[in-house]
Amino acid sequence: MTMLLSFDWSQFWVHFFEVLGVLYIISIIATVIIVILENRSPLKTISWTLVLIFLPVFGFIFYLVFGQSFRKRKMFGLKEYGDIKWLQVMSHDQKLRLEKSRFLKDERIHEKKNIMTLLLNNSKALLTGYNKVKILNDGKETFSSIFKALKRAKDHIHLEYYIIEDGELASELLDILVAKAREGVEVRVIYDDVGSWKLSKEYVRALEDAGIKVQAFLPVRFPILTSRVNYRNHRKIIVIDGKTAFVGGLNFADRYLNGLPEIGIWRDTHLKVRGEAASSLQIVFLIDWYFVRQEVLMNEKYLPYKKAKEKCLLQITASGADSDWASIMQAYFSAITSAKQNVYISSPYFMPNGSILMALKTSAMSGVDVRVLIPKKSDSFMTYWGTLSYIEELLEAGVRIYFYNAGFNHSKIMTVDGIMSTVGTANMDVRSFEQNFEVNALVYDEKVTLELRDRFLQDLEQSTEINLEQWTSRNKIQKLKESIARLFTPLL
Repeated sequence: MTMLLSFDWSQFWVHFFEVLGVLYIISIIATVIIVILENRSPLKTISWTLVLIFLPVFGFIFYLVFGQSFRKRKMFGLKEYGDIKWLQVMSHDQKLRLEKSRFLKDERIHEKKNIMTLLLNNSKALLTGYNKVKILNDGKETFSSIFKALKRAKDHIHLEYYIIEDGELASELLDILVAKAREGVEVRVIYDDVGSWKLSKEYVRALEDAGIKVQAFLPVRFPILTSRVNYRNHRKIIVIDGKTAFVGGLNFADRYLNGLPEIGIWRDTHLKVRGEAASSLQIVFLIDWYFVRQEVLMNEKYLPYKKAKEKCLLQITASGADSDWASIMQAYFSAITSAKQNVYISSPYFMPNGSILMALKTSAMSGVDVRVLIPKKSDSFMTYWGTLSYIEELLEAGVRIYFYNAGFNHSKIMTVDGIMSTVGTANMDVRSFEQNFEVNALVYDEKVTLELRDRFLQDLEQSTEINLEQWTSRNKIQKLKESIARLFTPLL
């Protein structure tokens, strides 16, 4: 007892905190070195270094959740998948035949050949010619079309979604999938484990009990302690019998049908595709299925490459953490910089990287009519304020910016020169360009592009154009919020 009382506790705590401080400094230095050795862009490296130094506890947790990069570590082994070697051969063959393609006789389409070649090189995106494309402009139209097509399935249904959330839509989807499985139709479902956090275990169990194969993409058990939060499957793909497919921006959550009280009706865009491009979307699903289940399904049954009667030139391109190139971002960049007349963009989360930002400003200053439509209200305050931080410099370059007022515009579309357009899952932001698994349809067709452009112009009628003089006079508190949010955009 006497020895315990005589122990110098003050010196103990001094030495304890000295050791703790040394360990703390070593951990920060080690983490900073790891960030530097990842060889990211200097902007990202400096941003993470400053966050880790000046916000050590918060910054370290934030880095664990969002910061770690596994692209160089080959976290995703899809490139080792031997059964996609034939895809490499086919894309190489297409490059050789592209110059003589009968689809490029139209001079305006021929002008976009550089984009087609780019996608063949960076993502082996096969060019398909015989397709029928239907544009679906809202949740009611989209889900009605999807459910009708699912009910007609005869052989198989493949469904891959970022969000499936318990509710009215998910219940109807469950009923249809279970009924089709009981009829003998093969059903496979991939859902993202983070995007579908609100999906109940009972829902998944009901699918499995019906004989449906269900798999979560990169399951996350402890999101604070894993970088897997960083690499999410943001794709929305449905393929039915290898002949009919859907792709676009809508998830299976009730807000995509009914909207939200605080932001209004959800405005979104989806595509229904029949023809050869359905097989291209199937390839994306089958590669993802191999990744999550190690099951090889590449065969003629799932890839019939059934031609539609109609002609519509279309490429399906996918990008993600497993990709050698940021293919969708490169396609956006090429389309914007090669535009001759106009570029119209709608994106709910608009935080472009330096390349896209420069492309937009350069095109606008070159006389191209560049317009960007963003929501007036958003479901994410950080991305909203980050988006606003880009407006002033774009306005100064001559880009026309619009706020959509009739709800939340979640559409991810771009049209170029009235001849080329894209609809898909990729937002105009760094996360979509570099981290998430995304998929877009690139359409080289005047009819489809003009229909998308007309709808874009209709959306502008329900929007407010932003005036540079008024925007620069906004209050200082708003400017501060924008500046703070922008600091985090390279990190996300």
